[in-house]
Amino acid sequence: MKLSAAIVAALFLTASSLAQADMRPEDLSMVAPALEKYTQDRLLGQLWKRPGLSARDRSIVTLAVLITRNQVIDMPYYVALALENGVKPREISEIITHLAFYSGWENAMSAAASTKEVFSGRGIKADELPAASPKLLALNEAAESQRASRNDQQFGAVAPGVLQYTTDLLFRDLWLRPDLAPRDRSLVTVSALVASGQVAQMPYHLNRAMDNGLTQAEASEVFTQLAFYAGWPNVFSALLVAKDVFEKRSR
Repeated sequence: MKLSAAIVAALFLTASSLAQADMRPEDLSMVAPALEKYTQDRLLGQLWKRPGLSARDRSIVTLAVLITRNQVIDMPYYVALALENGVKPREISEIITHLAFYSGWENAMSAAASTKEVFSGRGIKADELPAASPKLLALNEAAESQRASRNDQQFGAVAPGVLQYTTDLLFRDLWLRPDLAPRDRSLVTVSALVASGQVAQMPYHLNRAMDNGLTQAEASEVFTQLAFYAGWPNVFSALLVAKDVFEKRSR
């Protein structure tokens, strides 16, 4: 227990130190003036103001990328921006928790440490955060049964432990937590898959996102946001999958 506590403390200290090293515009111009110009003119001046996706959704997408890639230096800025754009503290908490499963535990731990500074500075209290064990949303039994059956046929003999946790922990627990809407969980998941280059998982999750209410126009704009924050190569690989999903859904 002492070792675990020490590791957690070290994670929080490291993330806090990195968070203090965020690059200000005047600092950036001393290193890469063209990057500073693109940041002000194109990223902040255009991308975040495009009408096809709400500022709230853009914040969710961007936080998902930063957490997935463990890029915590700018996390305080983007967490504060997310709060200003209407993302609730409990939703940010759930995004971090969700991504522990989709981008790895340590990435989520680093994000939690960085976010703690923002929450503390804004006086966000425990009653603004989700319960550890809330009453879960209703499960779509038919859809979940089909998903589990497909996975069992493909991988049941390969890694039964993974499939057990996938069913019991992810789809019968995590995805049913009520403080992040299913559409937003899908938005986070798709963004994480693109950011990590995991396009093989995208058909299921992009379809699920659209079943959960994400429109094709919004999905298109999600990829535009991701181009800047996850990189053009990752997005173009994902666009091949998205094109196939969009075409099949339109038939």
